[in-house]
Amino acid sequence: MPVQINIQQYQLYMNKRDSGAKQATAAATAGISVRTGSRIDTGTHQPQRGQPHDWLTRADPLEQVWLSELDPMLQREPRLEPMTLFEYLQETYPGKYEGVLRTMQRRVERWKASQGKPKEVMFKIRHEPGEMGLSDFTHLKGVTVTLQGQLFQHLLYHYRLAYSGWQYIQVIQGGESFVGLSQGLQNALAACGGVPQIHRTDSLSAAYRNVGGRNPKLTQMYSEVCSHYRLRPTHNNKGVAHENGSVESPHGHFKRKLCQALFRRGSLDFASVSEYQALIEQVVAKQNAKRTQKFEVEKALLQALPRYRSPDYEVLSVKVSCYSTINIRSIIYSVPSRLIGQRLTIHLYHDRLIGFVGRTEVLALVRVHIHGSEKIRRGRSINYRHLVESFRRKPRAFLHCDWQADVLPNEQWQQLWQQMKQLIESDTAARIMVEALYVAATQDKEAEVATYLAVQLAAQTLSLRQLQQAFDLIPNANTMTFIETTQHNLATYDQLLTSACEQPLPEPQRPPQTPPPQPDESPVATTRTASNSGALVLCAILAGIVRGGKPTARSSPPQPRVERGTTALWKVLFQL
Repeated sequence: MPVQINIQQYQLYMNKRDSGAKQATAAATAGISVRTGSRIDTGTHQPQRGQPHDWLTRADPLEQVWLSELDPMLQREPRLEPMTLFEYLQETYPGKYEGVLRTMQRRVERWKASQGKPKEVMFKIRHEPGEMGLSDFTHLKGVTVTLQGQLFQHLLYHYRLAYSGWQYIQVIQGGESFVGLSQGLQNALAACGGVPQIHRTDSLSAAYRNVGGRNPKLTQMYSEVCSHYRLRPTHNNKGVAHENGSVESPHGHFKRKLCQALFRRGSLDFASVSEYQALIEQVVAKQNAKRTQKFEVEKALLQALPRYRSPDYEVLSVKVSCYSTINIRSIIYSVPSRLIGQRLTIHLYHDRLIGFVGRTEVLALVRVHIHGSEKIRRGRSINYRHLVESFRRKPRAFLHCDWQADVLPNEQWQQLWQQMKQLIESDTAARIMVEALYVAATQDKEAEVATYLAVQLAAQTLSLRQLQQAFDLIPNANTMTFIETTQHNLATYDQLLTSACEQPLPEPQRPPQTPPPQPDESPVATTRTASNSGALVLCAILAGIVRGGKPTARSSPPQPRVERGTTALWKVLFQL
């Protein structure tokens, strides 16, 4: 039987022989015998070299069960895994097949390669420049981004040109809505400077009415956006994500780069959404820089952008309630009290809402989203600045208001309110808290007022008057300013008196005396006939005038009246 040598000895022997050394010298150098060297020279040392290894070095441990049990199981269900078959053997034959797992894996692998079902083939697609742009939403998993210490729930909108690989990514708050799709798509088209022929997405409910069938209908709003930009909308089959592979696969590449940028930054907390978006844009810019040459080729073949953007918001109409609130998508928002009773037109974006009365913008609020299990209840967004004027007029309402926890700006204020209720009588505590909110709203000193309240509560010296004096709501006696004035010379008044005394005063004039009225010497009877009927008539008229009623009817026919003058008539009336 030939002596076995290792590969190092064989190579060392062949190197010496190639360099011209004799057989004995090469064999001694490689540490083999001259006879072995002779077999190497003649090519008879390794008779099995180059031939397939078709013999067994040990007995097959699965020979008794493979054809009778395991192979029929795989024929019936090819998706069975080696571990499942191994566990079956352990349960059926306890203690007999303990160390055959690796053998089982190799045997099943060869069986699936020779007799398994055909697998799905992924085809490499050739994309033409300017032909297709793809959109999709994705979650950033593995890291927890926060805004000012609070968990930030968001999605990433991802747009990519299929030919060049140029991409755009934007933070979207809320779910996969039409508003998020419309705003992200239009921003992406504006950033790349052109419009492709086709826009491809998955079966988004915001873009398609997925009511069954192979060709779901477009929603009206998505259809208007595609028509505005001259895009032909297409989508992949529902549930088949790899058909959108030109954007699905780059999701992972970008998110790995973004996570590394976050780790390098050293913090996952951001002061604002714009700061987070700026970091994303830096990562995207580095990736786009590698595709500059292909992008320039594709950019020249893109369609021109339209002159105006299509609306990337939803339009709603709401009426402001008597509570100074509006209800938008199961979320209650407080608004300035001057809008109570007004009908507002709301432009609803993914991250904000803008209110209009007619064409005048009167309201801008941050949109609130309810995530996960929180959807079982309605949400609220109450801003104390909208309600503080009314609370100041009715401070007791703060004690029993349903929105008390929402009115207080943050957790620090809520803790201060709990301390106030324990140390101060409830009505007084409500007045102080409402006044503190008023100062925070009107003077924009939310943190300063909270610090003042904490210090005064710790010293147990908090009072309404001290709070008002500390923030200049009433004048403070210790800080009153006195204005110095100079009294002018009073001698000027003496000059006025002296000049007035030098001139003689005019004698007082008596008012003119008017002669008293002379009584009329002629009696009234001289103007009448020798009868008393005239006097009776005058008395009847006067009584009618005094009573305000109608004159009494006469029993006798009326007598002719004697004409009298005005003076005589007044004399008769005065005598009566």
